Amino acid sequence: MLTANEPLSASILAIMYVGDVVFAVSGALNAARHRMDVLGFVLIGTITGIGGGTTRDLLMGRTVWWTQDPFELLLCVGAALLTFFFIKTDISTQKWMIWSDAVGLACFGVVGCHVALAFGVSFVVAVFLGMVTATGGGVIRDTMTQTRPMILCGEVYATAALVGSLGYAVLAQFTLPEGVAELLAFLAAFALRAAAILFNIRMGPPGEFIRIGDPAGKSKN
Repeated sequence: MLTANEPLSASILAIMYVGDVVFAVSGALNAARHRMDVLGFVLIGTITGIGGGTTRDLLMGRTVWWTQDPFELLLCVGAALLTFFFIKTDISTQKWMIWSDAVGLACFGVVGCHVALAFGVSFVVAVFLGMVTATGGGVIRDTMTQTRPMILCGEVYATAALVGSLGYAVLAQFTLPEGVAELLAFLAAFALRAAAILFNIRMGPPGEFIRIGDPAGKSKN
């Protein structure tokens, strides 16, 4: 079991840093689609990277972690700046944004749940906060760029985050080797999101629970 003061393990830190970078890149690519300047890249990229975790900490009444140690803040700024300076004008930013976002989603579903459990919240609340951590940055990004958030478009997005968060919360109850629970939960979330991207699987409205394929014949990949 986790304790409230338990330091983050090396595996969780690694997943968290990967999530920071890929989410920041996802946000920066979104800024590229809207032809923003360098400050726009930094703002959108950084908010995408740390927005979900910030929301989680505020909901728990926990000190927002990057105000005490700005390393991840700087990591997101650096990733956004690198994207600005090295992105090619002819790149398919939509495709790269979707896949980098999928990796970040899977990373932060695990990390968010881990942090919440370590803080001492209940199982159910920790699973919910893991999902918030994974989706919050993307929601803020989409809102700021006047894009309809993916969680409101029928995308298998919050569902994938929930699978990763719930999977970690369940596996963390067992005496597994360090990193195994994190890896399995990450893979479950990413596999579900990847399948949704590749096969255009969507959650439908009442009466149409699941949609598979694009009836208009227009792939978003």
